Amino acid sequence: MIDLFKIGFLNFNLFDALDILIVASIFYWLYKSLKDSIAIQILFGLVIIIGLSFITESIKLKSINWILKTISDIWLIAFIIIFQTEIRKLLLLITHTKIFRFFVKSKISETIEELEEAIEELSKSHIGALIILPRTQNVMMSIGGGVTLQANVTKELIASIFNPKSPLHDGAIVIDNQVITNARCTLPLANDIKKNGKNLGMRHKAALGLTQMVDAIVIVVSEETGRISIADGDDLMYDIKFNELSKIIKDKLNVKN
Repeated sequence: MIDLFKIGFLNFNLFDALDILIVASIFYWLYKSLKDSIAIQILFGLVIIIGLSFITESIKLKSINWILKTISDIWLIAFIIIFQTEIRKLLLLITHTKIFRFFVKSKISETIEELEEAIEELSKSHIGALIILPRTQNVMMSIGGGVTLQANVTKELIASIFNPKSPLHDGAIVIDNQVITNARCTLPLANDIKKNGKNLGMRHKAALGLTQMVDAIVIVVSEETGRISIADGDDLMYDIKFNELSKIIKDKLNVKN
């Protein structure tokens, strides 16, 4: 590789420029994602230590370099432990990107029609429901209880599960691709009291609580009003119309029509 230029004892070529550009882009994206949290200050400290470590290695200050590398290792572990919440949110942002989802495609398209018909029936009957559709993460680590079903998705089965006389109606179901894997699941509740100026009921709090933690969407059918909502990340879409439901689900799951 032909050198572009030389700085002192360092030769600088095209691969070096590309390497620096990629690293700079990563740190800029991290800064934008974490700039409103105290984690960014710790991250800056880690970057400075890594920079000093590189310099001391270049000029052969072995003892200082060893100390700096040891500190950076400890700093990195402390950063991961202290800022678990911020790191989880950062990973969630990554899994929300279209590029990431392109490599983790869902097979849910074959079940959306059955799901749509079941939701419409539940809504018209004012039967409450919570339906979890995972995207790129396993949601089972973040929910409690539940009964294993492993049953094919049908509108009749969904309607029967949420029937108030069913022993499985209280809680959420998980639909993974073409299968209802679990029912009667307990979800973590969000701390939000209101969203978009509206008071949150228990189902909406549960839907938000889960989607704030993992990469999934949760469909909510209100028992009181029959209205349909969808939680996605920290967002909550209210009063979704029947004729819009299929398109919204497909868009959020990155399913081709």
